[in-house]
Amino acid sequence: MSEEKVIVLQPKRQDFEEIYFNGNQGSLLFSSSTKGKMVTTLVVGLILIIMFVFKDDFTKEKFGILYFVSFLFLLCAVFLSVSINKVSRWKKQVNSYLTKLENCKVYEITFDQNFFTVNIDDEKETSEWKDFQYFDSNEKYIALEGKYSYMFPKKSMSERDYTLLKQTLKKNIKEQ
Repeated sequence: MSEEKVIVLQPKRQDFEEIYFNGNQGSLLFSSSTKGKMVTTLVVGLILIIMFVFKDDFTKEKFGILYFVSFLFLLCAVFLSVSINKVSRWKKQVNSYLTKLENCKVYEITFDQNFFTVNIDDEKETSEWKDFQYFDSNEKYIALEGKYSYMFPKKSMSERDYTLLKQTLKKNIKEQ
């Protein structure tokens, strides 16, 4: 593979959104990173509400439990808000990237024996093959992780180009 290969992608926002926001990934409260924290916060909140309803039955010694559960609820709410903030920032970055792709005129992948370059409207990111730690591929997309991280939907390129890219990545990078 001494010659340079070029794959031209036809990016459609919908193709990328299907992958990025698959399985509630874009949901602030029920994404994979916030769902557990949301459920925990709701359960602790429900316990706290029940304890407030029956607080008149507590003795002075047992009031510490109410304070402890209140502290747990506050702690859960803080962790949940941090996770929601992370998802919100990620979603904002993805939408910004998708808007950029939606308006781009040129989206090309160029590679040879030594280098891998992604060109989006003459903004080129070039990496050596050793800069990538791994890649993942399935029937919907190819993902690359390394100096730069990429995700290329299968729908954005021809079947022949998808196969060529997948084979080249297998040869140059270990698959996850």
